[in-house]
Amino acid sequence: MTNETICAISTAPGVGGIAVIRVSGEEAIPLCDRIFQPRKAGKSLATQPAYSLTYGTIVEHGEAVDDVMMALFRAPHSFTGEDTVEITCHGSIYIQQRILQLLIATGCRLARAGEFTQRAFMNGKMDLSQAEAVADLIASTSAGQHRLALSQMRGGFSQELKDLRTKLLHITSLMELELDFADHEELEFADRSELKELAEQIEKVISRLVRSFKVGNAIKNGIPVAIIGETNAGKSTLLNALLNEEKAIVSDIHGTTRDVIEDTMYINGQQFRFIDTAGIRETHDTIESLGIERTFQKLEQADIVLWVIDQSEANQQIAQLSGKILPLCQDKQLILVFNKSDLAEENPTPSLAGFPQQTRVISISAKQKKGINKLQDLLVESAQIPSLSQNDVIVSNVRHYEALSHALEAIHRVQEGLNNDLSGDFISQDLRECIFHLSDIVGEVTTDEVLGNIFKHFCVGK
Repeated sequence: MTNETICAISTAPGVGGIAVIRVSGEEAIPLCDRIFQPRKAGKSLATQPAYSLTYGTIVEHGEAVDDVMMALFRAPHSFTGEDTVEITCHGSIYIQQRILQLLIATGCRLARAGEFTQRAFMNGKMDLSQAEAVADLIASTSAGQHRLALSQMRGGFSQELKDLRTKLLHITSLMELELDFADHEELEFADRSELKELAEQIEKVISRLVRSFKVGNAIKNGIPVAIIGETNAGKSTLLNALLNEEKAIVSDIHGTTRDVIEDTMYINGQQFRFIDTAGIRETHDTIESLGIERTFQKLEQADIVLWVIDQSEANQQIAQLSGKILPLCQDKQLILVFNKSDLAEENPTPSLAGFPQQTRVISISAKQKKGINKLQDLLVESAQIPSLSQNDVIVSNVRHYEALSHALEAIHRVQEGLNNDLSGDFISQDLRECIFHLSDIVGEVTTDEVLGNIFKHFCVGK
């Protein structure tokens, strides 16, 4: 029930000297007044203006619970669009829970995960894409993630979609007006050349947004880096050296790594997701074979591939594996990592014929951690993440990407229909489908099931 007054602790428990308890709903102010005793007489919350702070004490049966500050926000000028009170109390878990119990006893209901943000969406304070950005902003752990989430929360992405829908609605209105007067062939409301130009503009914008997902997903979830190579080439040693911890078991025995090992780290503020894979070799071991199969699956999913090669056996290992590895690396950033340089007599000079054009080569000793810093620099360079400002519109949400992909398919059909002089009613159907998918992103055509799935991943109190 949206008319219920809800409450929740909005700060992480036990991590600071103060905490914030948020109360929102029609009865937020009178319910808080029941448990609040202002320090100055006549300063009840009901008499205070919006955006005011009132100092006083939370009391229960005349007993002081804690001295607090009450921040007052009146509808519709609040985060949720409802009357809202934020109680700043001391960070004691006991105090927080006791105030929360008092609020519930006076008539509040404990908020569900994401319910404050969901109410903000339902009350028109933000669209659905902005609401999802709130969760991304809270979860951001790097400058790139923060910029992406803040730009989306402030409406940069929403404005792009609004502009697209305006153009689409213009085309649709002209097409459907033409259909209404189909019996009057001498009347032409929709200049096909103008419609083609508009459709091309729309297609370019949607295509740009779809393409941006690769960058956005890498910034949000980390750039996937697959560490591959023959058994005993030093892949696990390299993973441990990059992470600076003993993440993977290292052994001279071939085939030690039989499954995928993943971990993340930040290099120059960018998150990388390293994937140590099973060594590639011919084997009759069923478990090891499954591990090698997963190696190739992870190779296909990676943006950057570190092919680790024992420097003393470089030409042999390249000859044995290039036929299996290179076909899967043509659209990826490939780095040849010649390992065990401390044991090899000289650096190899292999032929890179057939390798991707941007293939990079580096010689290191993972065991002695020599060359690791240079390899990290190569990883940052290979990531090719552009510098972003808060005004850049980059798609990082899978739901948005899928909707945009469907919208792109629809606008392609519109272009095809216009080029082939297809009947206006068929073109209008594809236009409406394109509008539908764009509207789905901002929540104009969403369902309760979709909303529930989105907001259940939020933290309680937000």
